[in-house]
Amino acid sequence: MHPLQIKILRLLFSPLFLLTPVLAMAQGAKPPAQTEWNRTLELGKREGKVVVSIPASAELRVAIEKQFEARFGIGVELVAGRASNTVRKIVDEAGAGIHYADLHIGGSESIITGLLPEGLLEPIDGFMLLAEVKDPKQWWGGHIYVDSAKKFAYASLGYQSESLWYNPQLMKPEEVRSFDDLLNDKWKAKIGLLDPRTPGSGASMWSYLREVKGEEYLKRLVDQKLFINRDQRVLAENLAKGKIAVVIGLTYYSYAPFIKAGLSVHPLPAPKEGLYVSGGSGHLAVLKNLPHPNAAKIFANWFLSKEGQQIYGKALVQGTRRLDVETRWLKEKGVIAAKDALTIEQYYKRENQSEEKINRMREPAAALARKLLD
Repeated sequence: MHPLQIKILRLLFSPLFLLTPVLAMAQGAKPPAQTEWNRTLELGKREGKVVVSIPASAELRVAIEKQFEARFGIGVELVAGRASNTVRKIVDEAGAGIHYADLHIGGSESIITGLLPEGLLEPIDGFMLLAEVKDPKQWWGGHIYVDSAKKFAYASLGYQSESLWYNPQLMKPEEVRSFDDLLNDKWKAKIGLLDPRTPGSGASMWSYLREVKGEEYLKRLVDQKLFINRDQRVLAENLAKGKIAVVIGLTYYSYAPFIKAGLSVHPLPAPKEGLYVSGGSGHLAVLKNLPHPNAAKIFANWFLSKEGQQIYGKALVQGTRRLDVETRWLKEKGVIAAKDALTIEQYYKRENQSEEKINRMREPAAALARKLLD
């Protein structure tokens, strides 16, 4: 055999030559996760839009609409409102065979007591596509779900919030250093409360007060002739205009329009009894039979990403559990992110939004509220 032929044969069967096509394919191939993301994004664009139920915050609506569609080329229809009302509508529509919304983001109680028992939720882990979303090391405390099955209601937020706000023209912060101070005759007919008979932060505070102060305390609080309303804006406006001195159960985003208008409302410092830990309005739930499944996956991943959590937390002034999002600025707004102040053991001790806590604490408290207020 000619020496040149021998050299060619050696080259053809050399390990490097045999690996060259494989290396070339590997270099040109995309990781499976990226391929799935690109395919889902393309299908989401074809679906045209995603429908998401969110809290009643104009600032949040504007921020999401501005960022999401521009980034992904997918329209987003936001259904804003109090969660208890929105969830009731979702349940009623599902009973009639109508499936309009894809995702719901809000408080835990409306999800646990409204959507979960109706069998209207899909497991969330299958919707997590991005590595930064799927990796539990990106989240303080790892992945936290509030449902007992640990798969249907994801808690993206965790914080302690001042749910007591006052009007400085009618009250001085040093006048209320304990919840007992609210029983002073001076505050009769001057205390507002978000209706604790329906899911929401009013029910959260009511159940917490039952836990730390007892039922007799709540009976005496009701005797103060509370101004009770289910409309957050009505309560915030009455405080801002000085019709009442203090409101229980609302957080910053309810007051934001009045603060920006120059009206004076402020969070009270935490009473000596302390405050519960909340997941706020950041619980994500994926609805069954969703009409835009791929667009919903894109939105869910964006919402749970660093950018999504920055935008959501800033608009609502609530603290995310993502470790790569700065939250220390919240202290100026009367909010402390759990990851900035608590251990995970303290979080689980003080939280009151999990299914177990709702059944053990909130349901009996709601029954008491109906007894005292109906």
